[in-house]
Amino acid sequence: MKPIRIAALVAVAAALVAFAGVGRPESAGGAEKPTGGITVTGVGTITSVPDEATFTIGLQTQGSTAREALAANSEQMRRVIAAVKAAGVAKGDIKTQDVSVSANYADEGRIDGYSARNSVLVTIRNLSKAGPILDAASNAGANEVYGPMLSRSDEDELQAKALRGAVENARRKAEALADAAGVRLGRVTAMTEGFAGGPQPYYEDAMRLAKSDAPIEPGTQDSQATVTVTFAIA
Repeated sequence: MKPIRIAALVAVAAALVAFAGVGRPESAGGAEKPTGGITVTGVGTITSVPDEATFTIGLQTQGSTAREALAANSEQMRRVIAAVKAAGVAKGDIKTQDVSVSANYADEGRIDGYSARNSVLVTIRNLSKAGPILDAASNAGANEVYGPMLSRSDEDELQAKALRGAVENARRKAEALADAAGVRLGRVTAMTEGFAGGPQPYYEDAMRLAKSDAPIEPGTQDSQATVTVTFAIA
């Protein structure tokens, strides 16, 4: 009786396995939609003409003592700042950048006087005034001028436009890929902002330009944005 009972249990188990497979779709025979979606990177670029410039304007003085060098420097720097303001720069657009005093050493290593330096960061909101402002600073005693760093006053708005352009660029790429693959593009499932670099500042030794009505050519600059977008496959 025991062998007959074992055989019956085996037969029941086989029937259950067969019944469990009824109604299940065959994965090999059916066409499944691709999963994971389509991920692309879009780039948006807005080209504009800079309308602002930032310069570093400063001066260096000498003295037999640190106090003497700093006192002379401070007096001259006050004249430079006053001249820049008189030329049309607002007080809020003048910011002290560096104040320093250092010893000068002779060849044998002894101290041979002191040097004092003071510089301010000056933002010029109207590029047409850049030449006269630099000229006024130079005439007032400035002997260090560096710049310009050119920029746009509405950079945030330009960056927003670049981002919108980057998303549109990403969608066009994804649509091209979906068309090539024979599928339909679905909704956005993920989006990440990247960094493509902001406006590229341009520096030049402006002492070569510090003469009457020094010419400042703004040229153009690009505001860029990148986004990585994932689209579902419909």
